[in-house]
Amino acid sequence: MQDSRQTLLLVDDEPTNLQVLRHTLQDDYRLLATKDGAKALDLARIEQPELILLDVMMPDLDGYDVCRRLKHDPLTARIPVIFVTALNDAANEEHGLALGAVDYITKPFNPSIVKARVRTHLSLVQAETLRETRLQIVQRLGTAAEFKDNETGQHVIRMSHYAKVLALAVGYSETAADELLHAAAMHDVGKIGIPDAILQKPGRLTEAEWAVMRRHTEIGAQIIGEHPSGLLRLAASIALNHHEKWDGSGYPNGLAGEDIPHAARIVSLVDVFDALTSVRPYKPAWLVEEALALIRRESGRHFDPELVHIFIDCLPEILRIRERWIDPEEIPASLANRTTAVHS
Repeated sequence: MQDSRQTLLLVDDEPTNLQVLRHTLQDDYRLLATKDGAKALDLARIEQPELILLDVMMPDLDGYDVCRRLKHDPLTARIPVIFVTALNDAANEEHGLALGAVDYITKPFNPSIVKARVRTHLSLVQAETLRETRLQIVQRLGTAAEFKDNETGQHVIRMSHYAKVLALAVGYSETAADELLHAAAMHDVGKIGIPDAILQKPGRLTEAEWAVMRRHTEIGAQIIGEHPSGLLRLAASIALNHHEKWDGSGYPNGLAGEDIPHAARIVSLVDVFDALTSVRPYKPAWLVEEALALIRRESGRHFDPELVHIFIDCLPEILRIRERWIDPEEIPASLANRTTAVHS
């Protein structure tokens, strides 16, 4: 039967030390062990252990060199390293942590402390893995909506990055802005629930069809679900509210002004800008100046006036993102004709 336990790599040139570590950890983890730094690098690349316990004083490659190489290799850079060493002065510990180790345990060690430290750092790894999995699910749900509404090219990528730029400019922390970037990708996930005959209709929608189309905000919030906090709560709020307007004339609930969640106000603005400046089957891409003129006109009606002002200040960075993620059907040479901003 395959051992499904988490894998630890033990690296120490002293057999006695390896034996003590084995005795401490073997009941809870699958263990790999080596006395050689170069072999440790090979094992880390091949086996991808969840954590490495690494001695410092070893012949040929010492532990510091091993750690340095692990952190410079994309295949092993994210594996946490705990130094377990007889070097017990602060300078050695500081050096080890500066190389990227997550912890530093001095010998002789208390087995209970080693087990506790290992559990702690593996819990952090699991939390990070869960966060990454959640982000991948969010991104793939956004992609699913794009397949359903296949006219939008790289719209979701661009507008999500625009949203992050604007969020940072208005004072969001880096963490909060990153969360908005990922949540914004799900703003139109509710289009999954809109019939193709309406979603992909080449002509103008009837009033009845528009009533169905507007339901994508509520459908999106239902798909994402209710959550007490975090990324999915933010994504649900954006999906529900990104078509609300500053003057209260939007949908689905006719919210106005600061009653509209701030993140949804950001997404509303960047979503419209990217839609206007992108090719659609029913229209060519607008010039940047034309899109800005409309956004200025709609300041205080469709859009939060403060966000409009800050968005225009951020335009050089917005346009760099747009150029990076330009849709294949756009002619690069024509981009230059649309990237001259008028700051008036």
